[in-house]
Amino acid sequence: MPITLPETLPAYDVLRNEGVMVMSPERAARQDIRPLKIALLNLMPKKIQTENQFARLIGATPLQIDLHLIRMTEHQTKNTAAAHMETFYSSFAEVEASGERFDGLIITGAPIEHLPFEQVTYWDELCRVMDWTQTHVFSTFGVCWGGMAMINHFHGVQKHMLNAKAFGCFPQQNLAPTSPYLRGFSDEFVIPVSRWTEMREDEIAAAPGLRTLIGSPDTGPCLVEDAGHRALYIFNHFEYESDTLKQEYDRDVAAGTPINVPMNYYPKDDPSRPPLNRWRSHAHLLYGNWINEIYQGTPFDLADIGR
Repeated sequence: MPITLPETLPAYDVLRNEGVMVMSPERAARQDIRPLKIALLNLMPKKIQTENQFARLIGATPLQIDLHLIRMTEHQTKNTAAAHMETFYSSFAEVEASGERFDGLIITGAPIEHLPFEQVTYWDELCRVMDWTQTHVFSTFGVCWGGMAMINHFHGVQKHMLNAKAFGCFPQQNLAPTSPYLRGFSDEFVIPVSRWTEMREDEIAAAPGLRTLIGSPDTGPCLVEDAGHRALYIFNHFEYESDTLKQEYDRDVAAGTPINVPMNYYPKDDPSRPPLNRWRSHAHLLYGNWINEIYQGTPFDLADIGR
């Protein structure tokens, strides 16, 4: 089954050219099934790139997905055209006022990890979003800073600054092979990491209701399940495209910012060679498993979500 996207959204042509099944809302309306409503709260500056990354993963499942794009109400992006935001995004205030419910919500990362949570300009509204998920969203997936924000809001777990940026593709261990979210996962695999902060396993383990599913001796917890809040928190980047770390590295080099060559990313750690994507299959597994778990448990009537 395809993912439903407006035909004028850039991701529509990008995904169709990659062989991903996409469908216009007009065609979807003629099908006698209820698609899963998945929302993306996009906090990243490069909105279109992030839309493509997540639409690619959730659009590869055998279920029909209806993707909704949400932005923070007052925060104005400087990196995406205002016309794009006006055409394709709803503010959280609009979504909240509508009473709309969703089967799933992804809260992305944001390049503000150096700030204490309370100093983020839209922190109060994001707290409202996270509380709203408990009554209006069946399952929420917090990614990188978004996951750190959620685990802090619901459990008080703190993020900690690293002495050096964790940057590259780091081996991860499957700590919960029987988890439905890790169905089909290898015992060890790599995932892109790009952050200046970390969450610590001892603090996660001390918080009731949290379970670490994926972790690394090098970069710490990666994927945490919070069953009580119907949420997953991932602190790394399965959604990254093959050249995303390269873009970040080239940007810092061009700006004269001190940065190490991303570990285990380029063949023989040589930035002149094209990077290899060694995480794509596990990325599709994780998001496919998440979508499947939503499908198995979400109410048929969206009005019953959160009740």
